[in-house]
Amino acid sequence: MRDFSFIDLNIMEYDEVLTLQKSLVQKKTNGDPTDYIIFVEHFPVITLGNKSSDLNMLADRGELAKNGVSISRTDRGGDITYHGPGQLVCYPIINLKNFRTDVRWYISKLEEIIINICLKFGIQATTKPNLRGVWVGKEKIASIGVRITKWITYHGFALNANTNLSHFDLIIPCGLSGVKMTSIQEITGNIVDIQALKEITKESFSLLQVKIQR
Repeated sequence: MRDFSFIDLNIMEYDEVLTLQKSLVQKKTNGDPTDYIIFVEHFPVITLGNKSSDLNMLADRGELAKNGVSISRTDRGGDITYHGPGQLVCYPIINLKNFRTDVRWYISKLEEIIINICLKFGIQATTKPNLRGVWVGKEKIASIGVRITKWITYHGFALNANTNLSHFDLIIPCGLSGVKMTSIQEITGNIVDIQALKEITKESFSLLQVKIQR
């Protein structure tokens, strides 16, 4: 069983955290054995992944500014998404050589972790065939977008807890027309204690532990 070093950044700008992720990736590339997991909430931002299309942006820059939302192009996989306060974003910076060198396995494990977190709130979440992320019925509660270099991961997943869901109306989330986003608060009717959510998430990362397979 491997131990993780959890880094809690509270709330921080997206680009600042991306810079930190890349610095940790470089450390691990240079031999740092520590596996890091970053917890953060971002100030309102729309991020464009390496498969994103401008057609999935529904608001112009004026409307974004009016809503206090910035834009950031990034190098993660996937399409367009939104990050903001009340959303727990998790960035594992780990070496898959210590786990399993299988991208599909890794993404499915992240989905399993999210599903386990949702269960702690009495929410039955699932995956959908050929679609990344985690769903509750027809609504999406969490998005996944990763990048892996030399088997070292960065970026990760975003789980909607107390998120301002109206900001998703500014985009076509993940490029999936007609998809409605949801949150733990929306489903349960209760405001989520983010610190308690982080502790549940820490426990759920035990699901990532496997016998090393090379």
